[in-house]
Amino acid sequence: MRKELLRRHARVCLLVAAAVLALPAAGQAEPIADTIAVNVDQAKLVRLPGKVATIVVGNPLIADVTLQPGGMIVVTGKGYGATNFIALDRAGEILVDRQIQVEGPSDRLVTVYRGIERESYSCLPLCQRRVTLGDSDAYFNNTMTQAGSLSGTASGSAGAGAKTN
Repeated sequence: MRKELLRRHARVCLLVAAAVLALPAAGQAEPIADTIAVNVDQAKLVRLPGKVATIVVGNPLIADVTLQPGGMIVVTGKGYGATNFIALDRAGEILVDRQIQVEGPSDRLVTVYRGIERESYSCLPLCQRRVTLGDSDAYFNNTMTQAGSLSGTASGSAGAGAKTN
């Protein structure tokens, strides 16, 4: 993970250096926006200026951005790809315009293909079902139904247990 971050940092530095060298004058350059990298189905906290009043997300199917008090945002990866978000103050002035890159899962994901049917498993340390974007409909729906049934049963049991005491 550390090596990957260092490689990514080195690539960004090279790109920045190439962009600066390609410019006729450094004063004419627009600032390069930092990219927020987040994994699908995970969230990341990012601090923004405290004056943010509105957040606009380019494609909410790729990422969700939620404004919290004090200028903190929660960026949640929803689907693979890239989008952007814009933070505005109360007067409609742009405070931040940044890219969001949503990448694949970071855990030990095993993908099983059976013809055109796809299933995903998280293998830490034992392989267990994991619903991932792109899994076949039957696998996805079956896994979600089981998870919902388990959650409902656990909620019902907790409520029933509380009533009997």
